[in-house]
Amino acid sequence: MASNGARIKVSREPRRQLNNRAAWITVDDGATENACAVVDISPGGAKITTEVEFDVKDRLALTLLADHAKRYPCEVVWRRGKTYGLKFVTADAEPDEPAAEPAGVI
Repeated sequence: MASNGARIKVSREPRRQLNNRAAWITVDDGATENACAVVDISPGGAKITTEVEFDVKDRLALTLLADHAKRYPCEVVWRRGKTYGLKFVTADAEPDEPAAEPAGVI
């Protein structure tokens, strides 16, 4: 098959490898908090792993620093055993806005 056009470059979000940095997820409107590890993070979301597999709802909050009260609302995009793909969400902000804060915190 012949191609007479240049390849289209797909732009992806920058990712930062964190090598299992400790973090915490909060579910059930703050009633349950579980430790997790952030494998990588981008302005739009994060990939986390947990010690044990558990049933995670579609929404949760991610805390990146132990002494920091800021929780980032997330939506679970995919699950594979003890690994979860998260997307940062906010109710009032533009889709790109929540990305600046989580990436800048690290």
